Amino acid sequence: MSDIRIAVKEPNGEHTEITAPTDMGLSLMEVLKANEYPIQATCGGMALCATCHVEVLEGPELKEPSDDEAYMLESLPTSTSRSRLSCQIKLTPEMEGLTVRIAAEDY
Repeated sequence: MSDIRIAVKEPNGEHTEITAPTDMGLSLMEVLKANEYPIQATCGGMALCATCHVEVLEGPELKEPSDDEAYMLESLPTSTSRSRLSCQIKLTPEMEGLTVRIAAEDY
């Protein structure tokens, strides 16, 4: 099976489950945009703008952010210890059950 389920916590508190392929090399940002979430992705996924900021609420441990991603996250006034740039999260089968919330400034 190459598809995983990801939950998105909506502003009203409900969770919406989306299905994402893991065999295409997609990032979480690309899947969120394809599902019509308000991700701007101004820089096209290069970790330069932080308009794809999400909070990881539940799920498997993700690899540490790169230096570029960490720098961008540090510049955000709403960044938390669970903040990530969705453009930097490449989807793998191990991410089954990931739950994220799109950052408040974007939603």
